[in-house]
Amino acid sequence: MNTPVQPIEVLLVEDDPGDELMTREAFEDNKIRNTLHVVRDGQEALDFLYRRGEYGDAPRPDLVLLDLNLPKYDGRQVLEQIKGDPELSLIPVVVLTTSSAEEDILRSYKLHANAYVTKPVDLDQFIAAVRQIDEFFVTVVRLPGRK
Repeated sequence: MNTPVQPIEVLLVEDDPGDELMTREAFEDNKIRNTLHVVRDGQEALDFLYRRGEYGDAPRPDLVLLDLNLPKYDGRQVLEQIKGDPELSLIPVVVLTTSSAEEDILRSYKLHANAYVTKPVDLDQFIAAVRQIDEFFVTVVRLPGRK
């Protein structure tokens, strides 16, 4: 028997307005209406995750899509903070970045990223990649705290 798929809370940490727009488009076109929350730098990401300041009522994300090259705290520092905190470490983090450098890939996995995806330059491919991530974590993966 198929259980109905529940929407999830997704935190996008992205400073590029164009990439944010494409990600929003990918989510809007998808069948499952997940909630996409967007923060634009590493400090905002940590404030959202720790529910500080303007993010005091923020939901706990079920999935984080994390760019590496961010202002204030970069994505590597945010990833290290998430995975080093027992309260946050179970949240899956997908690094979604323009970098295809082996060093960034290795460091992200050493910091316990759940996946590393290099952003395709082509709009349609980018949207398809985000949709695949979204569908995988909603329909295939069993997330902590979800039935």
